[in-house]
Amino acid sequence: MSHTFHIPVLGLAYSIDTPLKVARYGISSVVSIVDDELTERMRDYHCKQNDLEYIPIQKSEHDSRARRITAYLNLLNRLVNDQFSKLREELYEAGSDIERYFNLLPDDSVLKQGYDLLDEYEEGSVKNLFEQVLKNRITKGAIDVNIMAKVDKLNYDKHGKYSGDENTDALAALRGFAESDLESSVVISAGMNPKLFSYLEAFDDFYPDANGKFRKKVILKVSNYRSAIVQAKVLAKKGIWVSEFRIESGLNCGGHAFATDGLLLGPILEEFKVFRSAMRSELYEIYRGALTAKGRDVLEIPQQKISAQGGIGTADEDNFLRKYYQLDSTGWGSPFLLVPEATNVDKDTLQQLADAGREDFYLSNVSPLGVLFNNFRGSGIEKQRLHRIAQNRPGSPCTKKYLCSNTEFTERPICTASREYQRLKITQLDTCELTDAEYQKEFDKITEKVCLCEGLAASVYIKNDMLRPREKIGVSICPGPNLAYFSRTYSLDEMIGHIYGKNDLLKKSDRSNVFINELNLYIDYLAKEIANNKLALSEKKAKYLESFKQQLRQGIDYYRQLIPKMKRFSIDYRDKILHELSISELRLSILV
Repeated sequence: MSHTFHIPVLGLAYSIDTPLKVARYGISSVVSIVDDELTERMRDYHCKQNDLEYIPIQKSEHDSRARRITAYLNLLNRLVNDQFSKLREELYEAGSDIERYFNLLPDDSVLKQGYDLLDEYEEGSVKNLFEQVLKNRITKGAIDVNIMAKVDKLNYDKHGKYSGDENTDALAALRGFAESDLESSVVISAGMNPKLFSYLEAFDDFYPDANGKFRKKVILKVSNYRSAIVQAKVLAKKGIWVSEFRIESGLNCGGHAFATDGLLLGPILEEFKVFRSAMRSELYEIYRGALTAKGRDVLEIPQQKISAQGGIGTADEDNFLRKYYQLDSTGWGSPFLLVPEATNVDKDTLQQLADAGREDFYLSNVSPLGVLFNNFRGSGIEKQRLHRIAQNRPGSPCTKKYLCSNTEFTERPICTASREYQRLKITQLDTCELTDAEYQKEFDKITEKVCLCEGLAASVYIKNDMLRPREKIGVSICPGPNLAYFSRTYSLDEMIGHIYGKNDLLKKSDRSNVFINELNLYIDYLAKEIANNKLALSEKKAKYLESFKQQLRQGIDYYRQLIPKMKRFSIDYRDKILHELSISELRLSILV
C-alpha cells in the first residue's frame, strides 16, 4: 500500500469517479453503487470524455441494475489501468505524473526514500536501473465500492410481480460488483442484512484461490467492537472472510450518523487494539470450518486490517491513531470535498462549504431512512424544500425510489420524502385536534424529509454540465462537522501534504483534538435528547439516557488516562486537551 489513508465514500456522487482522479497516484477511494441511474450517466459521460463507444443499458432491460453497475466499474478499471500504465512509462521530469506519484508519498515511505536517492546517481545505466526498480514497485489505489446494507428496496416487474430476492437493490448492486473486472473490496455499511450476507456465498471471487488470494474482499464499516464481531461471525459461518474493519465515529462523520449509545472513538479503538489478535483467531476457526464444509481449502489465516475514520483533522492526530492503536490506515473524507481535483462539488456549493462556519453543519432528521443525517445549512435542496412548502406542494417527486420503506398508507412501500407520503400524512394531521403550535411542530416533522436520491447525485451533474432539459435538482451535501475548520478550496497536493504533515492547513484554526470534538458532539446530542423527552420521559428512555451519560463518563475517564501517553503532542497541547476535557466533563455533569 503506497499511502496510509483512503478516501471513504462521499454521498452518492461526490466520489463516484474519484478513482479516475487519484488511483494512479496509489490512493484508494470508495465509489457508491446505490444509484445505477447515476453510474449509467457517468459511464456515458466518461466514454465521451475518452472517445469510447457507449452502448446504453436501458432500465427496462433484463438485470439492468447489476449490468449497469458492472459496466461502469469495468470502465473505471479500464481507464485507471490505462492511466497507471502511461504513468509508469513516463520519464522522471518536472510536471510528470510519475514525479507527482512519488512527491505525494509520505516522507517515511520506503518508496519515497528510494526516490529521493535518485539525485545521488549520475545519469547512466545504474540510475536507469534504479528508476525502473522504483517504477516496478509502485501500486495503484484500489477502486472499492460501497453498499448500504439497509438500502435494499424490493423490485417488481412491469406486471407488478415481485422479481425475487436476488433482484432487491442491495443484492443486485452486489452482483454488479461481483461480476465486474475489479480486484478490490466491497464496503458494507449501515448494519447487517442477512440476505445480502448470504448472497456473498454465490460468488467465487469472495473465496481464496489456490494461493490464498482474494479477487474481491469484504470490508465492514462498523461503529463498535461488538457490532464488528457479531457481523463477522455471521459471515465466517458462511465461509466469507472480513478483510478489514473500518471503524467510523458515530457522530463526527459525514452522511448518516449513529450515536452508538455514548461509546466514544478512543475506547472503541482501544477495545479493537486489545482484542484484535484474539478476534482474528476466533473468526478464523469458524471460517476454516465453513470452508472445509464447502470443500474449499484455506492455506493460512488471512490478513485482517483495522482502520478508522471520522473527524481526523491533523497529521499529528492521524499519526497518533495509526501508531498508538496499531491501525493499518485512516480515512479522510469530508476535507476532500474542498479538493475539486478529487471530488464532485458544484461551484456554488463548493464556495458555500469554503465560507461555512461551525454553525452551518448540524445533525438533522432530513433522511427518509429515519436515521440522523449530517446536514449543511443553505444547501440547494433545503431552499427547494422550503419553496415547495410555500407553493403548498411539500415533498419531492419520487423517481428513483431507493429509500422507499414506509407502508403506513400504502401496500407497497413509499418514501417519507415523497410528495405522495407527505400529502397523505398532512391530510391525516388535519384530522387531529391540535393547537396551532402542536400542528406546526408535527407539520415540520413531516416536511423536513428531503429526497436524498436526487439531492446527493445532483452536484456531479451540475459540475460536469450533465443536467438534462428541464431537470432542476436541489443539491444535498452531507459533510462531517470537522469540515468547518477547513476554510478554502485546496489542491490535491496541499491536502495530502496536510495529512502527512508536510504543511498545515489548520495552522490558524482554534480546532480542538479529534477526541474532544467528538465528545462534545455526543454531549450536545445527549442534551437535545434530554430536552426533547423532558415532558414525557418513559422509564425505558430514562434508563437509556442514564446509560448513555455513564458511557460518556467512562469515555472521559479513559481520555484522562490516555492524554499523558500522547507523547507525539507537545506538553502545552496535552494540557490544552486536559483543560477542554474538564470543561466537557462539567457540561456533562449538569445535564439532568
